[in-house]
Amino acid sequence: MQYDVDMASNHKELFLAAQALLTVSYSFNETRKPRITTYSDKNGGICHMRTMPHGIDFGFLKGVHMEDKLDLLKGAGKVMRILSLQTFNTENVEYYLKQAIEINSK
Repeated sequence: MQYDVDMASNHKELFLAAQALLTVSYSFNETRKPRITTYSDKNGGICHMRTMPHGIDFGFLKGVHMEDKLDLLKGAGKVMRILSLQTFNTENVEYYLKQAIEINSK
């Protein structure tokens, strides 16, 4: 399971800080899948998260619809955008999470 890999990663503490924000502060449902850990609310999927060699990546499932004033989202796919973090900045993550929740509610 990817979650086990995340817990064995050098970036475990970064992952756990992000996980706490998602599951405690936002009360998202966490689903541990073989290749990724996903987070959803009552309206469906919001994002996924996993550790990477550089830190952690958030994959916003409808990221193409998000405003990116911070210029931190990466990706050129049809829908998803990635937020890569080496340190945890709650304000930056919440900027994107709040948009993802709003987009998901429509």
